[in-house]
Amino acid sequence: QVQLVESGGGLVQPGGSLRLSCAASGFTFDDYTIGWFRQAPGKEREGVSCISSDSGSTYYADSVKGRFTISRDNAKNTVYLQMNSLKPEDTAVYYCATDWVHPFLDGDSLCARRRYLEVWGQGTLVTVSS
Repeated sequence: QVQLVESGGGLVQPGGSLRLSCAASGFTFDDYTIGWFRQAPGKEREGVSCISSDSGSTYYADSVKGRFTISRDNAKNTVYLQMNSLKPEDTAVYYCATDWVHPFLDGDSLCARRRYLEVWGQGTLVTVSS
């Protein structure tokens, strides 16, 4: 059973940090690009950051460049999103996802395909507020 499970969300003050984790199972993790996406209330889901299977290709949305860092540990089947200097506008449910049909995508391509992805985690809520 293909599964992605997010963790690490919570309430943090502006300027604070959080690290999200996405644990994968049920597929050959090493072959697949994994991405982080978020959806704020009343807004469309957007691609935040995506990382290729070998970590050689990454994508960051302009709104998080310089503040967020994506990484992965293929030995642990886990992708991380380190979020620093958090802002209230980062408040959203964060999801990880992959394209089950297309392995070995680059980071940009996975994030661009967010409307077509079939494998999603259940999401973790990040709230940035004082």
